[in-house]
Amino acid sequence: MAELGSVTELWPYPASSLAGECRDAISVGLETIDGDRLFGLVDVSDNEIARPDRDAKWHKVPRIRTRLTGDHQLEIAVPEGDWLHAPGAECDSAVSTYLGFGASIRPFRRENVAPGYSGPLTAERYHKAPIHLLTTASLAWLKALHPECSPDPRRFRPNIVVDMAAVEGSFPETEWIGRKLAIGDLLVTISAPCRRCGFTIISQDGFDHDPGILRNLVRHNAHNLGVYCTVDRPASVEIGAPMRFVQD
Repeated sequence: MAELGSVTELWPYPASSLAGECRDAISVGLETIDGDRLFGLVDVSDNEIARPDRDAKWHKVPRIRTRLTGDHQLEIAVPEGDWLHAPGAECDSAVSTYLGFGASIRPFRRENVAPGYSGPLTAERYHKAPIHLLTTASLAWLKALHPECSPDPRRFRPNIVVDMAAVEGSFPETEWIGRKLAIGDLLVTISAPCRRCGFTIISQDGFDHDPGILRNLVRHNAHNLGVYCTVDRPASVEIGAPMRFVQD
């Protein structure tokens, strides 16, 4: 079938709620993307995991950068700060100072950290699906509905962003539920729309706080933007990979 568009951004999120790591390629398995959501950030006073969508005390969290080293160890950097190994006391001190209260990076599973780590774990917030996919066509329609907005993909935390022609009056991928897509060699089924939360309105580097983002998605697309996908055939995906429908 005809090509719908091509991959323009790839985003694993090594630590939930922190900034993602933009890559040239990602490896997608049946259950997860390599390097995606391995760690969480918690308030040490009550072990509450970061919820920028619900509590203003966490609103600065998406500005904390993340990256994985070649041996899959996490490093983080607060704004204006150096890269620090995580989890660790120096990293936690920097994050706590930045946020203004005691906070700690913790792995979801012991296999996510180097051998010998004996610190606490934290529970994953959610795991909706292996992939969150978003098209530039949907971002373009959101911009048409809300011209003052900055519909930066980082607001919505997709794993795969596909550049495709705008579709007048439509958030196109929301209408593809149940269909299969090939993205390069990767084969997926679109399983559900992605229901948006307050995270989408939070300011980050390059764009401001904007409640109109969520208001327009509630009004015009039943709270949704982008889609979740399950994996039928694992593969690596690179920038520029074509996306097309697959016949059942």
